[in-house]
Amino acid sequence: MSCFIIFVKNQLLMIVSEKIIILSSLQKKLTDYIENGTSEKLNHAISNSIQHNKWFTQDFVIKAIRSISYLLSAENLNKWKQSQGQIKSANVNKIAVIMAGNIPLVGFHDFLCVYITGNMFIGKLSTQDKFLLPFIAQEIINIAPEEKKYIEFAETRLPEFDAIIATGSNNSARYFEHYFNRYPHIIRKSRSSIAVLTGNESKEELNLLMDDIFLYFGLGCRNVSKLYVPRNYDFTPLIKAMDGYKDILWNHNKYMNNYEYYKTIFLLNQIPFTDIGYSILQENSAISSPISVLHYEFYDDRTWLNEEINKNREKIQCVVAKEFNLNDTVVSFGKSQKPELWDYADGVNTIQFLNDMP
Repeated sequence: MSCFIIFVKNQLLMIVSEKIIILSSLQKKLTDYIENGTSEKLNHAISNSIQHNKWFTQDFVIKAIRSISYLLSAENLNKWKQSQGQIKSANVNKIAVIMAGNIPLVGFHDFLCVYITGNMFIGKLSTQDKFLLPFIAQEIINIAPEEKKYIEFAETRLPEFDAIIATGSNNSARYFEHYFNRYPHIIRKSRSSIAVLTGNESKEELNLLMDDIFLYFGLGCRNVSKLYVPRNYDFTPLIKAMDGYKDILWNHNKYMNNYEYYKTIFLLNQIPFTDIGYSILQENSAISSPISVLHYEFYDDRTWLNEEINKNREKIQCVVAKEFNLNDTVVSFGKSQKPELWDYADGVNTIQFLNDMP
């Protein structure tokens, strides 16, 4: 029996190593495509994405692909494998993945987890982001044609599956819970991210924070939608740093329509706010803020702040901070939209979920 266990373990490790080789080849191809513009098919996928979803811009789509390319280096993949302990399911299961479409390739990590564990991926794409991931999947198949049997996209209804990972709004999460409760599942709801400032941040750190706030127009769950700042905080350096995104925001019609809408609503209802000219700062206790609005709240001591964050833990995806030790959800400035492979959404270890499948 012990010999059989060793054989199976070695076989699983070999399969993961083969997947890493394939993904490393994918990384090199994506890097070449982005740096040299050598893929007409990728250019076509980007063009279709931008035309279909006006929140997707050329610059932001390319940033998303660059982030994925960084993750897929052999160094990162092997570090992930070592930190995880086991990164291969004992059996091949059919894993359905219902994806969001709020930012480009937002569901890639779920795809990657299913793929690298040797399970069969059955993807249900959002209508808002339906071109980019199929391109990447096809590149994998081009590298290793035998991988085709592990990747499928469902155009209409999902075929038979063994487990499901679904991401959506709070309303859709209730629907998912009702219909998929009998299956092993991960159901993700809406979340937002916060930043904790001390007033001692450097100019460079505040500039990096703007990526956390404005990258992808703030549409991601890892985008900072609220700031916690000390009493008597000087907003001047923060507002100056926001100017780095001024042209990007000003030149985007959908974003500016949101800005004009909420500015009008606040004026009509006599709600106090600070008008930046392309964004709105508003003192508000809510974690989530509308597009173009950035909430902030003052704190007087760390004890209250810790209690406040813990109270809202189910609403928070990550915390951007420098001088703040809370838990493993804390990331440094500029990193909220650049998660590592081991940064699992909602703190739920997707690899462990897949490994626990029978």
